[in-house]
Amino acid sequence: MEHFNLADHPHRRHNPLTGEWVMVSPHRTKRPWQGQVEKLPSETRPRHDPLCYLCPGNTRAGRAVNPPYEQTFVFENDFAALMPAPVAGEFSQGELLRAEPVQGICRVVCFSPRHDLALPEMSVAEIRQVVDAWAEQTLDLDAKPFIRYVQIFENCGAMMGASNPHPHGQIWATGAIPNELRKEEKQQEAYLALHKTPLLMDYLKLELAAGERLVCANSSWVALVPFWAVWPFETMVLPRRPVGSLPELAAQERDALADILKRLTIRYDNLFEAPFPYSMGWHQRPTDGEAHPGWILHAHFYPPLLRSATVRKFMVGFELLSEPQRDIPAELAAARLAALSETHYRQAADR
Repeated sequence: MEHFNLADHPHRRHNPLTGEWVMVSPHRTKRPWQGQVEKLPSETRPRHDPLCYLCPGNTRAGRAVNPPYEQTFVFENDFAALMPAPVAGEFSQGELLRAEPVQGICRVVCFSPRHDLALPEMSVAEIRQVVDAWAEQTLDLDAKPFIRYVQIFENCGAMMGASNPHPHGQIWATGAIPNELRKEEKQQEAYLALHKTPLLMDYLKLELAAGERLVCANSSWVALVPFWAVWPFETMVLPRRPVGSLPELAAQERDALADILKRLTIRYDNLFEAPFPYSMGWHQRPTDGEAHPGWILHAHFYPPLLRSATVRKFMVGFELLSEPQRDIPAELAAARLAALSETHYRQAADR
């Protein structure tokens, strides 16, 4: 089969995890930009902010008082999107108007007691505490009989909707399996039935052999720009062995995960020498009692920045009405990220 040049010609790429497509237009990277320009985020924050409702010892917005915590701290969200109390009944008006109650539990994960430390500037040992908290929370929430999926995520930066600058993530455990997980579940199960091997393990083999979309790796994890990436500098973090959820990780794999998260997020900050916004989250095996043998644990990083720290990618027009579109080919994005230093730009400036 004759191959066209991915770097030069408009084309569509298939996402085998969701069954959807993304349009790639590499020739558009030279177009001028006269659109919205964002404000740069503040470079300096205090170690402790007496007005921050996530700092140790402070009163939260819901009036509870934080303990004087000294490491990763988890608490029930004071303004939870989901409630654990069951609601009976349903709502329907014919076939077209339907609703159903959903139970859930929402928690907040403060990564560190320090107000000024995000993942790229935390130590590997400190990030390992975050990894352990994610795993422990997954086990705890999985034990609730009404929970079917545990979604761990972080909105980093005001540009991605973070309501507080103190580095933190969230966990929403739901009584239903959400849409994106349903898509990935369907695709992974179909692939396993056809090929007898997990989709993401076969995909990782292809990427390791090709090498052109890899960002960084260690003994247990690989960070790469997926072939079907939608966001300009989107990445995926994959394990080297088939594992379905965070609690299944061995001690060495948790250490290695902390290492890869630090190395990846340092690259993000170094790309434009500014705190890099993103939404990230773990897709782990649903907790609905089914086996899900084809499910492979993985993380998605969705950063919005396009050309600089002040120019972002917008999902509008064609993207909203038809399908996602990107200008920077995944291979070019990966090469730019891979070439960056693993010393944070602020530490480099201090030397």
